[in-house]
Amino acid sequence: MLKPIVAIVGRPNVGKSTFFNKICGQRISIVDDTPGVTRDRIYADANWCGHNFMLVDTGGLDAKSEDVFQTEIKKQAQLAIKESDVVVFLVDGKSGITSTDEEVARILQRSKKPIVLVVNKLDRFEVENTYEFYSLGLGTPMPLSCSQSKGIGDVLDAIVANFNQRVGEEDDNLTKVAIVGRPNVGKSSLVNRLIGQERVVVSDIEGTTRDAVLVPFKYNKKAFALVDTAGLRRQRGVERESIEGYSVLRTLSAIENANVVLIVFDGSEGKLTEQDVRIAGLVHEAGKPSVVVINKWDKKSSTKDEYLKMLKESLAFMDYFLPIFVSALTGSSIGQIMEKVVTAYENSQKRISTGLLNDMLHDAILNFEPPAHSGRRAKIQYITEASVCPPTFVVFVNDASLINISYVRYLENRFREKVDFSGTPIKIIIRGKEDKS
Repeated sequence: MLKPIVAIVGRPNVGKSTFFNKICGQRISIVDDTPGVTRDRIYADANWCGHNFMLVDTGGLDAKSEDVFQTEIKKQAQLAIKESDVVVFLVDGKSGITSTDEEVARILQRSKKPIVLVVNKLDRFEVENTYEFYSLGLGTPMPLSCSQSKGIGDVLDAIVANFNQRVGEEDDNLTKVAIVGRPNVGKSSLVNRLIGQERVVVSDIEGTTRDAVLVPFKYNKKAFALVDTAGLRRQRGVERESIEGYSVLRTLSAIENANVVLIVFDGSEGKLTEQDVRIAGLVHEAGKPSVVVINKWDKKSSTKDEYLKMLKESLAFMDYFLPIFVSALTGSSIGQIMEKVVTAYENSQKRISTGLLNDMLHDAILNFEPPAHSGRRAKIQYITEASVCPPTFVVFVNDASLINISYVRYLENRFREKVDFSGTPIKIIIRGKEDKS
C-alpha cells in the first residue's frame, strides 16, 4: 500500500513548520518568524497509531505579498494539495480570519480533498476562538497549541481517519516491485510485457504516467504487484513543470513501500544521465533491493561489456547492482527480469548465523587489521545481524570512533565475497562501549 500523503497549507507564520517538526519528531523544516521561509515543499515520513504516511510542508501563501517568490510558492502549494490524500489547513487563532485564509479555503473547496481545519496558537486552548472559522466552509475547526503540544493527538486522529482504507491485508501479502526511471525509458511498456496484457497506457509522450499504478499478477504461483511510476526529471525541470512536480512524491512513496525496485535506463543512449544516477541513488539510500534494467537494447549503441564498464563507473556507490539487458519492444530477455527480482529480494532477506558472521569477521581482520589512531588500535569484539531488508549488521568494538568509513567499506566487500548479496545494499553499524542503544 502506498503511503498516504498529507499536505500542510496556510498563510505565512501560522506555525506550519513547527507543526511539521512536531509530527515528524525531528527538526527537518526550518522554523523562523520571518514569513516565507519555507518556499518549496519539504517532506518526511511520519507515523501515528500504526498509520505510516508522508507529511509535506509547503510555503506560506500570502495574497497581498509582493515577494517575487510568492507565485512559485502558490504553485508549489497547489501541487502539494493536488498530490495529497489529506490536507491540513492551518490558521491563526490569535489574528482570526484573513482574506488569504478565505482564498486558500476556496482553493481547498475546489480540490475536493479531505480537509482538516486546524486553529493554531491557542495556548490556553480557547475553543471559543475557533468558532469564526466555521465560516470558511471546511468543517469543524480543531483547536491547537503547537508550541505547547496541546491538541496534536486529536489532529492526528482526524488526519488518519481520512485515509483510504480500501487496501487490506491482501495487499500486504503482495511482493511489490516498483518501476522507476526518467520519462520515456519504457517503464509502462515493461509492465505490459511482464503481465502479458495492456494494463498500463503506453505513449511516446513524456509524462504519460502521472501517478503510481498498482498492477497485481502471479509469478511462479506467488503474488506480486508491479508499481508503475511517473518518470522523474531533474529538479530544475520539476520546478517548471507542474505535472512532474505532482509525480515526484508518489514515486518516492512507491520506492519507500516497494520490496524490490526496477531501475530502468535507456540502453539506446549508450550512457547514463545525471538524473539516471540520481534516481539510482534514491533507491540505494532507501535501502531497497533492486534490478538495473537496461531497456531498448534492440537499439543499442554499445556492447554489453562497454555498457557494464560504464555502469560500474557511474554506479560505484552501489556496486552490488544486478543488471539485465532487455527490449520491451521485441520482448527480448523480458522473462528473466522476474528471476532477477526474486534473486535480489531473497538476498535482501538473508539471515546469516552469528557463528558464520564471526568467522567472516575473523578472516577479514586477519587479512587487514582495524585502523589505529593516536597509538590506539580498534579492537573488534563480535558481530550480529540486527535485521534484514536490507541485511543490517552491528559490529561491536572498544571505541567506535577508531573505525573509519574506509574500513566499514572494506568489511562490506569482504562479506560480499563470502555471501551472495547481489542486488541488495547491506548496512554495517559500528557500536562502541559508549553506545548503550
